[in-house]
Amino acid sequence: MSSQTPTVASTESRHVGKEEILAARSVTMRFGGLVAVDNVDFTVHSGEIVGLIGPNGAGKTTFFNCLTGLYKPTSGEVRFSGQVLPPKPRSVVVAGMARTFQNIRLFPNMTALENVMVGRYCRTSAMALTSILRGPKYRREEEATRARAVELLDYVGMKGQGGHLARNLPYGDQRRLEIARALATDPKLLLLDEPTAGMNPQETRQAEELIFKIRDSGLAIVVIEHDMRFIFNLCDRVLCLVRGKTLIEGTAAEVQSDPRVIEAYIGSPDSDDEASGSDVATEGEAGNA
Repeated sequence: MSSQTPTVASTESRHVGKEEILAARSVTMRFGGLVAVDNVDFTVHSGEIVGLIGPNGAGKTTFFNCLTGLYKPTSGEVRFSGQVLPPKPRSVVVAGMARTFQNIRLFPNMTALENVMVGRYCRTSAMALTSILRGPKYRREEEATRARAVELLDYVGMKGQGGHLARNLPYGDQRRLEIARALATDPKLLLLDEPTAGMNPQETRQAEELIFKIRDSGLAIVVIEHDMRFIFNLCDRVLCLVRGKTLIEGTAAEVQSDPRVIEAYIGSPDSDDEASGSDVATEGEAGNA
């Protein structure tokens, strides 16, 4: 592995006039003696798609978990729309950040419509007693929630499938359903963890079209992905992590052409021995980072 210092390409001109949605500063995450994320800075601006790449064990999902409140960073801070986010997933969702997961986490015995409605409940306000008694406010919110869920299923390309159990849906539709559920929370920022994992080429193209559609609606998006062709076609900027540290951040063209990125994925003859074990350990500790 090259000993060069991390590179962050200049992006100021591309961000003029754009709101900074997310700012992670010096985020570090340790698991005992293992440093899974090491002093990483990361920003996302309105209306852009940012890719997060790196070989297995690089710390990508661990970093995602720090951003979304599943982990409290050992040090550093995460700000969303200028406010420090508490390490509580519900608070993060209410603030306007939603995510999908590397391993699909739907409610398998609920319908597609019900899965999306679950995502919407963070935006309802009916209290427990009103909900139990099914009072007027509860009925109004339930009707609005159902209508919004139907709209979102149509939006992600699943029109007419609301009555199907999630476990009976094709794999690609399950991925789309997760995105629809995340969109039901009315996010400003959507984080997608390997949205094309296990997809065939046609499904991957459909996922790309959907992500562009979401971006064009005004949302900012962060994507973890191992499919390099997909990520470089999709993203305005890309951050590459290696062993928890920033290797390079820049445009897709800048990152794609950097020889250190190629080396990080396929290795070099003089680095094979020193690469043994550390990435695998990070993967095990940090949950398939």
